[in-house]
Formats: sequence, structure tokens, C-alpha cells
Amino acid sequence: MYEHSYPNKRFKNTIAFLETHIATSETILDLGVTNPLTAIMQDKGYTVQNTKGEDLDLNTTTIDNSKADVVTAFEIFEHLLSPFTVLKAINTNKLVASVPLKLWFSSAYRSKTDMLDRHYHEFEDWQFDWLLEKAGWQIKARAKWTNPTKKIGIRPILRWFTPRYYIIYAERI
Repeated sequence: MYEHSYPNKRFKNTIAFLETHIATSETILDLGVTNPLTAIMQDKGYTVQNTKGEDLDLNTTTIDNSKADVVTAFEIFEHLLSPFTVLKAINTNKLVASVPLKLWFSSAYRSKTDMLDRHYHEFEDWQFDWLLEKAGWQIKARAKWTNPTKKIGIRPILRWFTPRYYIIYAERI
């Protein structure tokens, strides 16, 4: 299903990483509203609950009250003013999270039509690692991948070999 739909590479790599580190018997709280990746995780046998669209910078109630075994956060932390607060609020011992990496040749993403679809942070890998460490997490595994486009130009060429996404599996220290 997802191999042939946008954004196929990101979803395929995310699911492969998740399957490597998290058993389908473990329940998941996925930060962010229900989305196509939620459906893919469920199709793969995972039990997934999503947050409801609340502003996680101001309201961590769903996270605080969750009994899930694992928290996932796929391209969420870049939208938060204070991802540290959310990382500290997580009360499970396992985290799988991905973020878009800061690209030296491109500005941070900013939707002109959706006030919530903007990146406050685009991390370098070491910055995200440090944030996780400061919030009490130890990274056990990590991966990166590119996000090539079919456009013509210098930036599209750079996207063929410059990693765009960074994913980690971490455990609470």
C-alpha cells in the first residue's frame, strides 16, 4: 500500500525502523493527529492512539495520562517551541522519533496558508541528540535518509545525497 503513495520513501523507512525496534505487542502513543502513517502502523499490526491536535507546548495531558508502552513522534518536534517539555512529560521508557534535518542550502519550512504547519526548529543531528540527552533519553539506534525530488536545479541535486530525515530509537535513562 504505502510503497506506491507519497511520501513513500519516508513512510517505508520509518516503518522499517519501527519494526526493527518495537514489537507489535507494544502499544503506541503517536504524538500528532491521526494521519496516513497511523493507518500504515495499524496495518502492520500496531495498536496506536494519537494525540487529538492539542497544542503540546501548552497541554501535555494526553501524554501525562497515557499508558502506552512506546511513544512515537514522527516529524512533530520541529513544530514545537519547547520539545524539551514534551520529551520530559513522556512517562514511558521507549521513544521512536524522527525530525527533518536542517539543510544548509534551504530555509526552514514555513507554510504560507497554515499557521500550524511551520518549523520552529530544524535540527542538526547533534542538536537533536543533545536535546534527547538533556531530557533524560539515551539513543540506542539512529538512521538518516535523503529525500530526493524530481525537480531540476542545484537544490534538487543536493537533496539526492544530503540526508533530510533523522530517526532515533531511545530509552529513558
